[in-house]
Amino acid sequence: MAAPAIPGYDGRDFGPALGAPRPWAKGRPGVANTNDSFIDEVSEALRRDRMNRWFRRWGWLIALLVLAIVGGAAAFEWRQSRAEAAAELRGEALLSALEIPDQAQRLAALTELPREGAEGVAAALVLADEQLAAGDAEAAVGTLNDVASDGEVPPLYRDLAAFKALMAQGAEADRSALEALAQPGAPFGLLAQERIAVLDLEAGNRDPAIERLRAISADAGVTPGQAGRVEALLTALGVAPEAPAPEAVAEPAGE
Repeated sequence: MAAPAIPGYDGRDFGPALGAPRPWAKGRPGVANTNDSFIDEVSEALRRDRMNRWFRRWGWLIALLVLAIVGGAAAFEWRQSRAEAAAELRGEALLSALEIPDQAQRLAALTELPREGAEGVAAALVLADEQLAAGDAEAAVGTLNDVASDGEVPPLYRDLAAFKALMAQGAEADRSALEALAQPGAPFGLLAQERIAVLDLEAGNRDPAIERLRAISADAGVTPGQAGRVEALLTALGVAPEAPAPEAVAEPAGE
């Protein structure tokens, strides 16, 4: 005689019958989701804890770096704005002095302007021109030599001041100083070469002067204005300018 049926019992184990819910069974989705969620929460808490500890240890350094960058940028902008304002003031003072109609008063106003360093180059060069115009070549040479010997002035302007000082000295210019400025590649080399050639002509040294003038005329860096002056000097000396070398004509292939 068969055993009476027990509700929820299938006769094979003591668990629920087939189809009955088994929420505690291993591998069920509900249990897996719960475990994954718990692991994610623990991992996130660990990450937050590590990040908090890292910021407590190094956060002050990051803040210091940010403040240094922001402060440096602000200081740079402040210095730049001050430099621009000072340059505008120097330019306005120079223009105001040049607008004075009386030469003596204009010269006195230019003399009062600062001429030291790179910021004072323009005022010094303008003052030297005014001194030359007033017939005081000695004062102009002194002003220009001060610029040429100022280590804070860029080399280009030092060479310019030195060349202008030698030009202002005329025949009494130091030839060795001119030759130093006439080195190949120097910014005013060709102009110094031309001046040396003129000094040679004044001293009666015709042939070296002609040779130097021809070298200037053939130089690729000569300007149209200087080329015209050199050609005029050569013509006045009765020397025809050298004709350019004819270009080689390629012969047709097969001949």
